[in-house]
Amino acid sequence: MKLSQTGMGTTKLNNIDEMYPGQSILLQTGQLVQYGAGLFGYNTIPLLVRRNVEKIIVETLNKYGCIEVLLPTLQPDTIWKNSGRYEHYIQDGTMLITESNKGTFCLAPTGEEAMVEFVREKLKSYKNLPVTFYQIGEKYRNEIRTRGYLLRGKAFPMLDAYSFDKDAEGMEKSYKNVRKAFLEIFEKIGLKVIPIVANNGAMGGKKSEEFMLISEQGEDKILYDKDTGIGLNTEILERSDYKEYLKEEYGIDDISKFKEIRTMELGHIFQLGTRYSEMMNGKYINQEGKETLYYMGCYGIGVSRTVAALYEQCVINDEKWGPCGFVLPKSVAPYLLQIIPKIEDAEKVQIANKLYNRLQEIGIDAILDDRENLTIGTKIKDSKVLGTPYLVVIGDKTEGEDLIIENNLTGEKIKTTLNEVEKILK
Repeated sequence: MKLSQTGMGTTKLNNIDEMYPGQSILLQTGQLVQYGAGLFGYNTIPLLVRRNVEKIIVETLNKYGCIEVLLPTLQPDTIWKNSGRYEHYIQDGTMLITESNKGTFCLAPTGEEAMVEFVREKLKSYKNLPVTFYQIGEKYRNEIRTRGYLLRGKAFPMLDAYSFDKDAEGMEKSYKNVRKAFLEIFEKIGLKVIPIVANNGAMGGKKSEEFMLISEQGEDKILYDKDTGIGLNTEILERSDYKEYLKEEYGIDDISKFKEIRTMELGHIFQLGTRYSEMMNGKYINQEGKETLYYMGCYGIGVSRTVAALYEQCVINDEKWGPCGFVLPKSVAPYLLQIIPKIEDAEKVQIANKLYNRLQEIGIDAILDDRENLTIGTKIKDSKVLGTPYLVVIGDKTEGEDLIIENNLTGEKIKTTLNEVEKILK
């Protein structure tokens, strides 16, 4: 990518939000654009970060045998009335609806109803089970209290997956399979999450876990035992049978060593049992030739919330000015290297273009800062704003085709040459 083609100028950071410095920087530099409370547009870099997160999700779920589909987010109100959840969502103001001469339609806040509709005519026999379908698409919730920019918005991309099994034993197996996949997804992204015991709440079902990131920016408080790595949502303690529940479902006998910490929820998984299949007549023919309800699991990752958490975690600080940008993990960074030539020097520009073109040919994405009338110092600052992991300056100190690659996170510098740089980056 050539920066001159993006229209990117320079922005002096001012009054950065202390609670959410990462997203504040994105907004001030035009990488995020706010259209209203909880409504955001993505510029190219954070959009590509989001797509890389989605790519990791897709590749990992496919590896674990899940099947990708895509369902409409605009849905007739009838499927929600069939499940009995329409009035609930309307009364609490969560669901956004539109009325027309063709009927009333809903912008989906979640996907259970649409998925049962989708599979009912496909999974008719026990021979079709088990299966786990998933999708990544927009969800819409009329959040009264939007908070933390992308962390809680009204429109947001979400991974939602649904498993269908013959019985409770199969549901448990599918649940464990997706749970393992989720842990791998967050590890690949570069976020260390804790799966914690959670309350199923309005979703219903028997068992659930939330995937929590330890963060002072989170709005959740959990109890956590750092020695065992086990955590639980404090809502569990509101159950009258919480001691029996914790022991039976999770093998937890004693919570006296658990300490309260603040966290951010990035994912949630549920064992739903037959609740939704019963409400929506989701059945298959078993081996005895009888109609039997599906046993379902439900699994979700907030994609935009994960992107926001990643940016907040990757904030770097200038000793003098405070938060000044990011260094994104290589697993999700859209561009690995930022090339900054001295534009006034034709020879340096030629070397920069040669490096840029070579990297393009071998599949290493790089940014060429070919903007005019800006100092090299200003461009170095911008490389941090864009989150690029590595930087090379081709200026007065560059001798011939000898280059110095700098790690934007650690400041480590590696000497190389134009012919050898691809080995360093690979």
